[in-house]
Amino acid sequence: MDSLKLEIKRLLIETLDLEDMTPADIDDDAPLFDTDGIGLDSIDALEIGIALRKQYQLTIAADDQRTREHFRSVNTLAELIQSHQSHQ
Repeated sequence: MDSLKLEIKRLLIETLDLEDMTPADIDDDAPLFDTDGIGLDSIDALEIGIALRKQYQLTIAADDQRTREHFRSVNTLAELIQSHQSHQ
């Protein structure tokens, strides 16, 4: 799972042009959308959703109650991707 988390961090950095960050700068449990974490916004969430669909064939419904929970941190994204891959 560590390699998946590293992959997700790289995906976030590339997708969102976070040029001043490295994967080591992103804590696995850091909130992605909180000022105490990375501080992403709703536009970033859309871009991440598109990147996840391209990279992992994972579609996340915007109106799904669990979407906010899935996008909470690198750990929760990794759990979602791993769950999706095990059901394919």
